[in-house]
Amino acid sequence: MDSPSRVFAAIVPAGRELYGNEKEQGLEVRTVRRQSSGSCVREVQVTGTAEARCTADRASVRVSVGNSKESVDEATHSVSRRLGYILQALRQHDIREDDTVVRRFLQRDADLYRMDAEILVTFSDFEKMERVCSILLEKLDKSVCVGTPQFYHSDECLSQMRLRACVSAVENAHLKASKVSQLLGQSLGPPLLVREEETKEWRNDEEDGGGGQGPAPPSHFPSIPTVTASSQVSVSFSLRDRSRKKL
Repeated sequence: MDSPSRVFAAIVPAGRELYGNEKEQGLEVRTVRRQSSGSCVREVQVTGTAEARCTADRASVRVSVGNSKESVDEATHSVSRRLGYILQALRQHDIREDDTVVRRFLQRDADLYRMDAEILVTFSDFEKMERVCSILLEKLDKSVCVGTPQFYHSDECLSQMRLRACVSAVENAHLKASKVSQLLGQSLGPPLLVREEETKEWRNDEEDGGGGQGPAPPSHFPSIPTVTASSQVSVSFSLRDRSRKKL
């Protein structure tokens, strides 16, 4: 009986841009011939990697107003009037009620009553956020405090990024396996096994606030964070000899 034969090949290309921000880092290919279920099976085992990035898609802004008066009614009325204007401005810009949280605080300070109100607003449209903040500062001036935007990633954004990285790693592995099978005079068959072996994530703060696109934001604006995810997969494909004729 002939002993099983093994052919090894390794291809490690330099990283190049794929699918926008997604990157291929390398590929290692091994071709193995082995006995399985009483029949001869040839397969190519491939490892592929890819990266995907996503910029923060949410921002929260804290807006607060407050005043001190000699009576509770006066303090409450003064703050409620400005609070009503803020909420009206948010509705006019189609900010959903689910994206706002309102809190009120009443306390006594010596002979005065102090009323404070705070609105935490979540934005998914950053241009709209800038317009709303500008309107509040323009109309209410020093009587309102608009905090610095805090940018973050939604769960959906992170989930989609991880999916893109994994799918692109599989696509890169399939592409290289196809090239190597052609080089070896084989036809690439269906996948036998797909396994994600390693995932990594890290955060980078984009100083230009847009991944290098568009004008830079004002210096007092916080940087918009970008998260990168990498995925490494191992994929096995069956191989068919091109020279074998169908019976």
